[in-house]
Amino acid sequence: MADKRAPRARNKAARDGGAQAGMPSRDEILSFITDNEGKAGKREIARAFGLAGNQRIALKRILKELTDEGLIKKGKGKRLAPPGTLPPVGVINITGRNEDGELVAEPHQWDEESPPPSIIIAPPRAKDRHQGAAVGVGDRAVARLFPLEGGEDYAYEARIVRRIGKAAETLLGIIREHTEGARLLPVDKRLRMEFEISGRDLGDAREGDLVLAETLPGPRSGLKRAKVRNVLGNASDQKSIGLIAIHAHGIPDVFPEAVIAEAEKAKHASLGERTDLRDIPLITIDPADARDHDDAVYAAPDDDPKNEGGHIVYVAIADVAAYVTPRSLLDKEARKRGNSTYLPDRVVPMLPERISNDLCSLVEGKDRACLAVRMVFDKSGHKISHRFIRGLMRSHAKLSYQAFQKAVDGHADEKTAPLLDTVIMPLWNAYQTAAKARDIRGPLALDLPEYKVELTETGKVKAIRQAERVEAMRLIEEFMIQANVSAAETLEEKKSPLIYRIHDAPSQEKIFGLSEFLKSMDISLPKGQRMTPAQFNKILAQAEKGDFIHLVSDMVLRSQSQAVYDPQNLGHFGLNLRRYAHFTSPIRRYADLIVHRALISALKFGKDGLTDEEIRDLEEIAEHISFTERRSMLAERETTDRYVASFLHSKVGGDFEGRISGVSRFGLFVKLADTGADGIVPISQLAGDYFIYDEGRQALIGERTHKAYRIGENVRVKLLDAVPVTGGLLFEMLEGGSTLTPRKGARSAPGRAPRRGAAGPRDKSKAGKHRRAAAKGAKAKRKPGAR
Repeated sequence: MADKRAPRARNKAARDGGAQAGMPSRDEILSFITDNEGKAGKREIARAFGLAGNQRIALKRILKELTDEGLIKKGKGKRLAPPGTLPPVGVINITGRNEDGELVAEPHQWDEESPPPSIIIAPPRAKDRHQGAAVGVGDRAVARLFPLEGGEDYAYEARIVRRIGKAAETLLGIIREHTEGARLLPVDKRLRMEFEISGRDLGDAREGDLVLAETLPGPRSGLKRAKVRNVLGNASDQKSIGLIAIHAHGIPDVFPEAVIAEAEKAKHASLGERTDLRDIPLITIDPADARDHDDAVYAAPDDDPKNEGGHIVYVAIADVAAYVTPRSLLDKEARKRGNSTYLPDRVVPMLPERISNDLCSLVEGKDRACLAVRMVFDKSGHKISHRFIRGLMRSHAKLSYQAFQKAVDGHADEKTAPLLDTVIMPLWNAYQTAAKARDIRGPLALDLPEYKVELTETGKVKAIRQAERVEAMRLIEEFMIQANVSAAETLEEKKSPLIYRIHDAPSQEKIFGLSEFLKSMDISLPKGQRMTPAQFNKILAQAEKGDFIHLVSDMVLRSQSQAVYDPQNLGHFGLNLRRYAHFTSPIRRYADLIVHRALISALKFGKDGLTDEEIRDLEEIAEHISFTERRSMLAERETTDRYVASFLHSKVGGDFEGRISGVSRFGLFVKLADTGADGIVPISQLAGDYFIYDEGRQALIGERTHKAYRIGENVRVKLLDAVPVTGGLLFEMLEGGSTLTPRKGARSAPGRAPRRGAAGPRDKSKAGKHRRAAAKGAKAKRKPGAR
């Protein structure tokens, strides 16, 4: 740093020669401000250079010119500093941790157009290790800020002075004009409040804009305040629907330029030491609208006389590990994202298009690097051996599920006809054999309908249809499952660390709840013993005979645990497998990339395998990618709900057939038959009685009339409201329900009094008064279902 005394000494000598000679130049003033970053104001500059009288007026003019030209900025206390700099002491928000686990932050306030400078938190010194200096992610703190000269990653180091609370909460909402400024309506339907936005905090946002905002402190009473940080578009534009979920869940959707540049530099892998698989007629089978193809399959009868009636099956997967290497920028970005997110209007990929749609897409007729597994099945469909290959393949055909299925069913077209005898039917025959072993294994046989939002070229909802399901999809599923099992088995045999895909058995608490529910349908479920998928399948078969398969399927689904990633193996309950790992989609799942690297290391396929650092971090990686998967699932579901609400907005007032998909103390959740849309019938719409919530039977039961609404029952409802921004649908019950007698111990629901004339006179007894008081004071909470 420059000697602050030097200007005064230089200026004293200059003054002896005259006033004009004593006036510092623009460069000298700018240099002094830079050297005394955040500490110099006009007074300090004048003192340092010994300026007085008219010289101070000239100094003021020079400082204004420098400010207007953007060379300096004004900070607190009239202090001056170069743009992009921070004061010596300031308020920061702790935003996260870097790859080394160190806390990082950003300035709490930053009004410049340039990105805010990056800040790394220095470890607390021994004398600072007190309660006031302890901070974590999400905290706001006062800190001393020290510029880092030549720092490539961080511009400042911060030493915490004291923690002052939590950082501002980020909100996504719609701007609504108001007589006293503007209001922010959050898109999260759980936030039943508005926020006030003053004119200075509104920025360029206007009526109807979808914005990203942050909360502001105060006041204690009245509306909370917020400030617009970014305008994302107009909420009425359906193209904004996907953005809502992306920003609401913090899903990274823009690749840094450095990551794109690294991807563009990547070159196609050559044969080298790889096994040449290009003569094997592997084919890709995907949805008709698939943009990338990361798996290919081939099957043939086994010519080994010891395995008569058996089959050989190849599953080849794009060799993403050859391009996304540990500690590279691509790897760091892929780990951060965890997985690709698939929304109706867009895909947020885990990897840039250069990787996912080019180098690692198994394009028809093009050479591509792959990691393949050759599996041998006996005539009963049991896998008797397998081995992995790092090779170079060439896809011989790109087929859709529908085209493959039509060929199998005797309706081959120009493309599938030449492949029918040599590729398609051998694959089909191998699948038919493998399916025998699958059926004996008995995975959980839940087959719930899925709905697909179809959009026009302009992004409008064209239709919402139940997704078509053909057997060719199950063929690919079965061979992918077998490849995943093979990966887990090989890595266990080699005693290699890996990330498993685990699915724990349902808890005893959930089994007890399901048992109580099934009892009302005369279906017995043994209590106190560990359930198996086969026992659940028997229950589903009984329900199908009794014509209430939808009802029981919903409840069985709710009883299941969440599948997650973990370096410790617990098996996969739903698939009824002892060991299982994700190997088949490294383009869109980071877990699969870890498994590929583990195989490369264990089988000595190259030097780009699993590193010691990754092995140490496996538990943290598994936890993170389990979180990103749940985040994507929520974003996908919420985006679909918003598109459905947008589609139904013009149909408000119409009647719809549906089925009760959930029951709570404050109402019923109804799924519409034609679109799969979910909405709520508030208990206030169930007139004529006080309704009691029977959790065991998943029903609302009228206390006096015994009118009941149970999960799974068919109903007819009227659409009262559809809110595209939140995805919320509000229904009124028109027809449906059954009769049940309330059981002892069932809890009252917070209903309203019966309408006069519809349910008789009001009960004025002492018991009636207590009952109404209890109903009025009850708090409504939706019981989340297991997924």
